[in-house]
Amino acid sequence: MATHPISTSREGQSASTDKNKAREADTGDLRNRKSGNKGPQPGSQSDGTCSNSDGRVLEPPEGKRQLEPPDYTAGQPPQKRFKLVKNSPEGAELAGEYSGEDQDPIDYWTKTSRWPKDYAERKKKDYKMSHSGLFRKASNSLRRKRSETELSSPSTPSDQRPRDAKNIGYDSARYDIILESGGVFMKPSPLGITEGSKATCKSLLSADQQVPVDSLFREDLFEITCEKLTGANEARVMRDITQLIVPSAETLATFGSRHLDILSETCNAGWNSCIPFTTPRPQPDYAVGFKREAFTKAQFDTLLPFLGDFLCDQACFMATYFMFFPFLSCEVKCSGQPLEIADRQNAHSMGVATRAVVELFKLVGREQELNREILAFSISHDNGSVRIFGYYPVTDGDSVKYYRHQIRLYQFSANPDLRWIAYKFTKNVYDIWMPSHFKRLCSVIDQIPAGVDFNVTPLSQGSGFAQGSESASVRSDPQSTHSGEAVGVDISPNTSFAIPPPKKAKNMDTSG
Repeated sequence: MATHPISTSREGQSASTDKNKAREADTGDLRNRKSGNKGPQPGSQSDGTCSNSDGRVLEPPEGKRQLEPPDYTAGQPPQKRFKLVKNSPEGAELAGEYSGEDQDPIDYWTKTSRWPKDYAERKKKDYKMSHSGLFRKASNSLRRKRSETELSSPSTPSDQRPRDAKNIGYDSARYDIILESGGVFMKPSPLGITEGSKATCKSLLSADQQVPVDSLFREDLFEITCEKLTGANEARVMRDITQLIVPSAETLATFGSRHLDILSETCNAGWNSCIPFTTPRPQPDYAVGFKREAFTKAQFDTLLPFLGDFLCDQACFMATYFMFFPFLSCEVKCSGQPLEIADRQNAHSMGVATRAVVELFKLVGREQELNREILAFSISHDNGSVRIFGYYPVTDGDSVKYYRHQIRLYQFSANPDLRWIAYKFTKNVYDIWMPSHFKRLCSVIDQIPAGVDFNVTPLSQGSGFAQGSESASVRSDPQSTHSGEAVGVDISPNTSFAIPPPKKAKNMDTSG
């Protein structure tokens, strides 16, 4: 039988088409293998179901949820699915939230008159997170450097820059803007200081003090002294008259003022342990703060979590590792240097000092007590003139700015009757203002919640520093302060801290 030509051509075309489809399928498989795309698996369908060899669609097993492909048509990433917490009242609490009695602490307290079981731990964690920035950990290299210099020898040459180098940065009027960007203003606030601080400044200037009988400021020697200091350098000015303008607290204590034994001073020492507002870090010609031994062991242990490793780290409450809460600084210049440089240096140093007190009071929610109150003083002088300033914070909600109040400016070389003003003022700061300031600091430290742990190695034991069990002459009145234990005994929604003190604080060791 003869084959029809048309049917033969159709069969040939069909065979050719089948070969082309097979070739295209092989090429597609090869491309998929090269690109890592395996393509559809045998028996899979586009809708996610499976089929067996005879083409019947297989349904997913009973109880198994069919996965649906994500919908990217809206251009949004797929939402995360949260695991539900079991045994919660509504059965819909998200993972990581507190369930049961811990869902609403205030509502739980109103119903049961007590806080949930883990509420104190949660508050303690929040407290630690909000105040962990009060110190900065030092790098290992810096720790080694300080241990080889500051801690192994009585002198600290690494802390003392040459006097000319100290002025770098401060000798520019632009430094005022740098300080302002950090919140320190070398001018008075529009609100000024409180009436109480005004009265304090007047009493510090007017209260009489005994002056040295035999000195270069003696009546018959004063004029000669001023003549010899004309054109003298800074070191000569400091040697001859600085202690007649700003007397040494430790020297006065040595001569019998025992209430000053709690004070520590620095002379041209860099404040490596403070957290400065900007660079360079403060290095006053003379500064006064409190010794570690000024505080009781319990008070210092309370401060220790906020100091880090106070021998190496930087902390808000320190100037150096042996001086805490500084409150007075002095900068000296010679006749060829403007006192504006000294004023800028003092502004930075006492801005750091004022912030330390504010941050301490913030720990117990009492920072409003310091609003517009003078918390530190500075004295700038050369061979003929003196400038005395006070420093105070102005709080506006969570914002705190630091301002300077002019107390007295005068030129003693032209008027011998004024030569003892700064000397008497400084002694009045030591005798009148400092005791009440220290008592106020102690009252706040006694209120800080116990048991706050930042995983810092405590150095109160075995550090080589003697720690007395009692404070020196000036102490806080136990009747007017609140102990740390009282903070956590009676907890109510209006208390500043709801952190009951733990039975024993944990001491965690850290490397370095």
